[in-house]
Amino acid sequence: MPHFPKPFFKKSRRQWYVEIDRRQISLGSDREAAFRRYHELMREPQHHQPVSSTAFSAIADAFLDWVKQHRAPDTFEWYRYRMERFCLRYPDLTSGQIRPYHVQQWVDSYPDLTRTSKRNYVRTLKRCCKWATQQGYIDADPLQHLEVPGADRRETLVTAEQYAELLALVRDDDFRDLVVTTWESGCRPQESLRVEARHVDVARRRWVFPKSEAKGKRQPRIIYLSEAAWEITQRRMQLHPTGPIFRNTNCRPWTPDAVNCQFDRLRVRLLQSRGLPEAETLHQEINKLIPRLKKNRTVKGVVVEKSLQDLFSEARRKVLEQQANLHIPRFSLYALRHAWATRALQSGLDGLTVAILMGHSDPSTLARVYQHLSHNPEHLLQQAQKAASQ
Repeated sequence: MPHFPKPFFKKSRRQWYVEIDRRQISLGSDREAAFRRYHELMREPQHHQPVSSTAFSAIADAFLDWVKQHRAPDTFEWYRYRMERFCLRYPDLTSGQIRPYHVQQWVDSYPDLTRTSKRNYVRTLKRCCKWATQQGYIDADPLQHLEVPGADRRETLVTAEQYAELLALVRDDDFRDLVVTTWESGCRPQESLRVEARHVDVARRRWVFPKSEAKGKRQPRIIYLSEAAWEITQRRMQLHPTGPIFRNTNCRPWTPDAVNCQFDRLRVRLLQSRGLPEAETLHQEINKLIPRLKKNRTVKGVVVEKSLQDLFSEARRKVLEQQANLHIPRFSLYALRHAWATRALQSGLDGLTVAILMGHSDPSTLARVYQHLSHNPEHLLQQAQKAASQ
């Protein structure tokens, strides 16, 4: 029995769609107009249909379908989140109407975004329009001349002393293994969070991600391990012979959010270990914050009133987090990777070797993004004196 596609409504986009030849085509937001357009499409010969120009969201859907098929799941989610926000702001914008100012006004509507986040929002729309032009959905790229803002440079430099201080405050042995391995190997966070026993080359003491699982999917990614990182890898392979080897105390694979929460707790402990904030200041800030907190909370669908102890604990936690943001650098697995690159260069390794060990296809990335030698004037002075003495 033949199957005929029927229109359906997407609440997230507030648009009607129909799927023809595995491609979702936007029919607009008005129901009657959508069904008229649907009947027109069904009367047309069944060959490749270009994306309807009635809504830019159709271009976005086609682009996301392509990303889902040809890129990693995380990449798809990265684009999906931003594309949906743009389409929700301009649900009736057509592919012929989009202009750079639409993107700029959309980005500016989020005043709390960091420079890096604003950059990523613009990159998302530019990539979509470039793809649509390449595929022939639109004749010219309307965002070709839209400037991409610069990103915030990661300036957190973790020294050996800071690392030792940080590690002494880690209470979770599973998290400690993840931190030590990143510090010792310089691997990317997504690599340590995904590595499995099947990726481990025991004979050469290294991790090997096949090209299909490596970043960029251009070549295999190989990560060589120090003594400490190799010992941790062997131990965790025995604990978890299948699936990711780095897991939390609940035996669940670490996620980026869970890792960031651990680092946030470490920042608070580091703050307190330095005697900050003073007790009097802490209590003053807590007392100021308590009146501004919500007095109720929802537990299993039931609204209950917070006790005085609940309010005090919540206020104390938030005040400590605010103070940590003011006085303690924001540590992360990527900051440890940056530190590895700087230590490797300071030890005398040449830049090309360091770039290869870090998995860079372009060695200039090391100089532009990762190394922080300018933060170590003593090392640069020694190198300048060494060069002058030759």
